[in-house]
Amino acid sequence: MSDLDGWRKRIDEIDQQLVKLLNERSQCAVEIGHLKKKVNMPAWQPAREAEILRNVVKSNPGPLDDAAIRRLFERIIDEARALERHSMEDGSTQGEE
Repeated sequence: MSDLDGWRKRIDEIDQQLVKLLNERSQCAVEIGHLKKKVNMPAWQPAREAEILRNVVKSNPGPLDDAAIRRLFERIIDEARALERHSMEDGSTQGEE
């Protein structure tokens, strides 16, 4: 196996781990939506979202720069907010059948 194939294999393994972690994070967002509905809280909480961004930028060791981490997590937060709203509207999760 060439060095290139080895690095590509490693990236594929990491991608699978990322998908698993993103789904775990998303399930947490669904549960947070259920809890927010119970206590009548809004899905969008700018202060909390800003805190998340500060925390991930602070924990960034590189090689991605802070702006790249911020952009990635802004998208992740957008998806989490949508899941929270969805779970608040009808109490379900996106993957249920």
